[in-house]
Amino acid sequence: MKLILDNLACERGGRLLFSGLDLELAEGRGLLLQGPNGAGKTSLLKTIAGLIAPAEGEVRLDGGADQVPVGEQCHLIGHLSGVKRALTVAENARFWARYLGDGALGDALEKLGLAELGDLAAGLLSAGQIRRLALCRLLLAHRPLWLLDEPAESLDAASRALLADLIGGHLETGGLVVAATHYQFGHDFGQELTLGPKGGQAS
Repeated sequence: MKLILDNLACERGGRLLFSGLDLELAEGRGLLLQGPNGAGKTSLLKTIAGLIAPAEGEVRLDGGADQVPVGEQCHLIGHLSGVKRALTVAENARFWARYLGDGALGDALEKLGLAELGDLAAGLLSAGQIRRLALCRLLLAHRPLWLLDEPAESLDAASRALLADLIGGHLETGGLVVAATHYQFGHDFGQELTLGPKGGQAS
């Protein structure tokens, strides 16, 4: 499986964020996105996920499910948690499990250290616990491509180590990860892409 960005360009509010972006990411590899605020990291993740139409070029996942859009083969964990605060922890996870697919609810909450909080209203969680609840979506349905936007935000050291294990396990089983983060989780992401005024430069 391979993620391919072919001559990709993104424009938001009449401003060209990047253009001419060519990149290939093979299975079991990660891509680390870097650049200042406003450079287009979040917009690139949303473009890959199909939430923003590219101004030019295309995104494709060679070797993925035939005729299935890339957006349906990825998890996107962004700045907004998507947590419904009026629902309990378990109810939030149960909703995502039904919506996304086939994950084991108990296992996901256990691995994210939330099993004992299942009956607690999500509105009572700390910022770090809300972040972990959002991250449990990664385990509730298999998706080959993970798109992560500052996934370590609000996490303590133990939770960052837990997330590092999840990322490592996904890469080891042939998954792909594209992450905009200042925290590298002890992994060699394999490739880096720096976005800035001149677009993007891969290494």
